[in-house]
Amino acid sequence: MKKIAFYGGSFDPLHNGHLTIARKLIEIFELDEFVFIPAFHAPHKKNKKPTSAFHRFAMLCSATESEDKIKVSTIELDAPEKPFTFETQLKLKNELTDAEIFFVIGADSWAEIDTWREWEKVLTLTNVIVVTRPDYEISFSHVTEKIRNRIVDLRKENGQPSAVSRQPSKNSGQRTANVEQKIYITDAVNLDISATEIRRRIRALEDDWRELVPNAVANYIGKYNLYI
Repeated sequence: MKKIAFYGGSFDPLHNGHLTIARKLIEIFELDEFVFIPAFHAPHKKNKKPTSAFHRFAMLCSATESEDKIKVSTIELDAPEKPFTFETQLKLKNELTDAEIFFVIGADSWAEIDTWREWEKVLTLTNVIVVTRPDYEISFSHVTEKIRNRIVDLRKENGQPSAVSRQPSKNSGQRTANVEQKIYITDAVNLDISATEIRRRIRALEDDWRELVPNAVANYIGKYNLYI
């Protein structure tokens, strides 16, 4: 069974932190594919107009074209009328019936997960990987006990293993839909880069923003004068 992780977000712009997350999770979870899903317009950012979907998609593609296991999906760009994560998960589950699916979110998203539309579905439909940072204090009190029982803590500080085994479980012969999905907490990516800060530095005409994004993205931003 293939193992595929999906990472949704604005990616405005894609930065080195995003790529590091992809590469590290491919290693830790022994993924066959890692897929970025640029949002047409994130539901929780209704009052903020993102850069055009065309530009954000193009930056993702240009930065990942040489990465064998990293892909970019248009699943949310093609259906802007269905912007919610649970809707994307349902569509992926219907399309990838023979794959084990993981959905990646950041620690900030986890902290506000109970404000998301159908948030319990989000944490139940697929496996979820929460990417936090070393020494970042993460809370579990805002989710139900039933959900807390499915959490697998992989943080180094808790002495957990650094990789998720590919060994088949006792449920491996069942359809994925019938297997209880897990929520994995990992602090394997020790980078704190903000797309908001990158845009601020570009507007302020500071040159050091280029160090925070892949070369292909820096060249694209310069070519089209984005974020000025």
